[in-house]
Formats: sequence, structure tokens, C-alpha cells
Amino acid sequence: MKLSEHAKPGLLLALTPVVLTLLILGTQIFYFGVFEPHIPLAIGLAITSVVGIKLGLSWKGIEKGIFHVIHVALPSVSVLITVGMIIGVWIASGTVPSIIYFGLKVLSPELFLAAGMGICALVSLSLGTSWASVGTVGLALMGIGEGFDIPAYWTAGAVVSGAFFGDKISPLSDTTNLAPAVTGTDVFSHIKNMMATTIPAMLIALIIYLLVGFFVIDTQSISFEKINDITNALDENFYISGWVLLPALIVMGLAIKKYPPMPSLFAGVLAGGATAMIVQGQSLQSIFDFANNGYSINTGIGEIDSLLNRGGIQSMMWTISLILIALGFGGALEKTGCLKTIINAIKSKVSSFAGTQTAAIGTAFATNLVAGDPYLSIALPGRMYSPVYRGMGYSTLNLSRGIEEGGTLMSPLIPWNAGGAFVISALGLGIADGNIENLLYIPLAFACWTAPLIGIFYAYTGLFSPKATDEEKEQWESAGEAIAEFNSDGTPKVEDEDKDTEKEGVDNDSDKSGQ
Repeated sequence: MKLSEHAKPGLLLALTPVVLTLLILGTQIFYFGVFEPHIPLAIGLAITSVVGIKLGLSWKGIEKGIFHVIHVALPSVSVLITVGMIIGVWIASGTVPSIIYFGLKVLSPELFLAAGMGICALVSLSLGTSWASVGTVGLALMGIGEGFDIPAYWTAGAVVSGAFFGDKISPLSDTTNLAPAVTGTDVFSHIKNMMATTIPAMLIALIIYLLVGFFVIDTQSISFEKINDITNALDENFYISGWVLLPALIVMGLAIKKYPPMPSLFAGVLAGGATAMIVQGQSLQSIFDFANNGYSINTGIGEIDSLLNRGGIQSMMWTISLILIALGFGGALEKTGCLKTIINAIKSKVSSFAGTQTAAIGTAFATNLVAGDPYLSIALPGRMYSPVYRGMGYSTLNLSRGIEEGGTLMSPLIPWNAGGAFVISALGLGIADGNIENLLYIPLAFACWTAPLIGIFYAYTGLFSPKATDEEKEQWESAGEAIAEFNSDGTPKVEDEDKDTEKEGVDNDSDKSGQ
């Protein structure tokens, strides 16, 4: 059943499943004190389905919408599975332990947060995936931070800032390709235009992390005896050498050669397994076990054991199940037309470029917040706001930048979002175990939330807000792109909601490969 064959929800009805789900989610997290968003989101999916049936949709039609969105994001799930294998195998190979060892020997506590952000940004830029960067180099940095007695939330904030910013400007990234695809621009113009917010946000974060390193974190109280205990334990249990960094170098080399991320990451699994057997003396059976169930060790040093006893496909199942439920909820909201009604209500209230840019960023963030899916948060606002920008005579490069800021960068800051759930799981923040203080990584990921603010500032001042060129306008005409008309009060006319949007937007990037 097409969207045009059922009644359209009014704003109040469209908001009902969203508000009720957020209330149930808040009760679970803040009243019961349990960070397990799965059931609240599943209930939200059920509420949305009831709304859809009330509107005239059949269950089969709703189910189709749910699985459509899940299907589009399945490549991201495959990345999660592969990253789980990488974490387990790279610990066994000595790759992660060696990075921790060398980091404790070379990095200073004062420079650690700034350097960690920079390292994650470079790795993510090379790989085109923030998730792989967080799960490998990010995990190693958590170990180094533990050795320096730096709170986990500070390290996690720096890791997230670097990893997701590297992903945002990498031409290999799926979201970096999705944003220009749904707004009708090209990827390299999109990346160039994002530099206006990317560079200032990274510089702000860099300065803050440097100031924190020198003036906030008490480096005088760092126990070098503890650091020696950690490095000695690593040296006793692993063969520490530059050679065991080969699996990481192979993955980065394949990424630079522009091989697809999934084969490149799996090559890292194979290289890590071979290194573990040849260098660390592990058996093939053990490698299979580490890839599936994660690495296990008992060094007698609590910090090392808690950090290295992780990884494997099974460790990702909590995150994967959350992502699938969140995607199902987002798919139901899209299929019933609830998301479109809410977005159109917002869109109809803005009459200026600044208001439209702010609304687009806010809509991407709100979609992230409600639907739990970074892809939906880019695809929906991207395809719905594009005609408005064209009608105003502004380049859709403004929109592609805005939805990346509200979509890609904000996803790791929402704990039940696919990005946030992965960060919490991969970095071992233990939120579900009661370590709620580690959620402080959210405000401490400075680069992620300052970029949207800078983008909004530009919109109101006119800085770095390009108008459409004659060439761009000709491209719109030749491609038959939709161009919004405006009401007498300057607000854009809401486009015909009878159009079937099911095949738009997210299908433009069916070859996704993970955040």
C-alpha cells in the first residue's frame, strides 16, 4: 500500500507516538535508572503501528515500511559484526596492546586528549568509518587514558570528537556520500563546503583539550608506578613490537587505495588472526573463539583485564538489537507519514534562509533523537528541504552541510541512537552497569556539538552560505528537480504529500558500509 492510499496524520496524531515513546524512554532511563532503551523503543514501534492502522494502513504495509528501513541499514550491521571480530582478534594479535604500550611510553598526559582526538580523526578520515576507528584506535586510547588516570568520559569525548569528524569529511564515508546524494550535489563540493564549520569546530575542541590537559587534569597525581605496572603486564603477556601493528596498517592502506570498507575491514580480521598465530602463538581454534566471543585474559592488573576482556561478534549483539529496534521504529514513523507531517509542520513555519537552515539542522537532530538512525536523519530532511533551498535561490550545499551536522555529528551523542549505542558498547563505558557518569562524554565531545552551532551562526550572519550559481540552477532545470513555491507570507508551500516517497532518499545509498 502506497503512502497515498491512506489518510495523512494530523500534527497531533503524528506527535502522539513520538511523545509517548520519549516519555516511556525517560521513565526507563531516568526513573528506573536502567539504560536499556530496547523495550521502550519496541513499545513505540507498536504505538506507531496502531496509529498506522487507524490511518488505514494494513499491518503488511507497516511491516514493509519497517523492514525497508532495516534493510537499507543492514550494511551498517555487517560493519558492527566485523568490528566486533576486529576488536577480539586485534587484542589477541597484540595490535591493540602494542598501541596502548607505545602510547603510554610516548604520549604525555598533558597532550593526550588533543593527540587522541587528532589520531582518531586521521584514522577515521583514512578508513571512512567512525565506528571502526572508535572500536580499534579508540579502544586503545581508552587504555592509555586509564593508565594516565584520566576519567573515561574525557577520553571518550576526545575519541568521539575525532572519529566522527574524520568520518564527516572522508570521501569514503557512507554518510558523507549520502548527504550530497539526497540534496543533489557532488561529494567533493560537499566536503569543501563543510570545511567552514569543520575546521573551527576542531580547533575549538583542540584548544579545550589542550587547556584541560594542562590546567584541569591533575597530572601531578598520576602514578607512574601504575603506568609501569600496566606496561610490564602488557610486555609479559604479549609480544610488543611495531610488527604487530601490521593489521592496522593493512586496513589503512586498503582504505587509501579506495577499496570498499567491508572487504578492507575483513582483511584486517584475517591479518590480525594470522599475526596472533604467528607472533603471539595462538591456535586457529582460539582465533575463532576470540572473533566470536571476544578476547579473555587475567593479568592481575584490573585496568588491563577490564580493557582487554572484550570484543567478538557476541559483544555487539546488545548494540545490534538496539539498532534494529530503533530502525524499525523509524521505519514505522516514516511509513505512517508521521515524520513527514512533523517535518512539514516545521518547514511551513520558516520564511528566511537562516530559519530554514536552523530548521534543517534541528530536524536532522530530532530525527536522530526519535528514530535512532543517522541515515534516516540525513535522508528525510535532505529530500524534504531541498526544494525550499532551490526556491530561495540558495545552494543545496548549505543543506547537505546542515544535515551532516545535525545527523552524522549528533548521532554518537544520543545513547539510544545507532552511533551512541555503538560508542557506549565499543569503548566499554558500562552505562548499562550503572556507570552513568560516563555519559558525560556527550557534552565533552566538543567538536560534535559546536559544529551545528557554528553552522547556525553562519546562517544568521550570511557567512559561508553560498547562493545557487547559474550552473547549479541549470542543473536543477535539466534534472527536473523540485523547486518550492512560496505563500504570500513568505513561507514555502508544503509539497503534495500524495507522492510516494518510499523509494526516494535512502535508496540513493543502498551500498552503505557503516558509520
